[in-house]
Amino acid sequence: MKIKNKKENTEKKSNILKGVVVSDKMDKTVVVSVTRFVKHPKYEKYYKVSKKYKAHDEENKLKTGEQVEIIETRPISRDKKFKVVN
Repeated sequence: MKIKNKKENTEKKSNILKGVVVSDKMDKTVVVSVTRFVKHPKYEKYYKVSKKYKAHDEENKLKTGEQVEIIETRPISRDKKFKVVN
């Protein structure tokens, strides 16, 4: 009995996030803070939740305070799993 494995053409939608650069002290890496609004389940009030991501910046051109978009990619290092888009 033969089982054929078909590879389907399913592309995973890459995660694109918008945030602000909070640190550019590392070589080819920036830390981006992404803020989002979350609705409280009981009180139904919206509040801010922020998370920091390390992103790859090949040319070291980004500075602290700039608005950027980052996209999810293959792991570049232990902590870096995002690249800067613009």
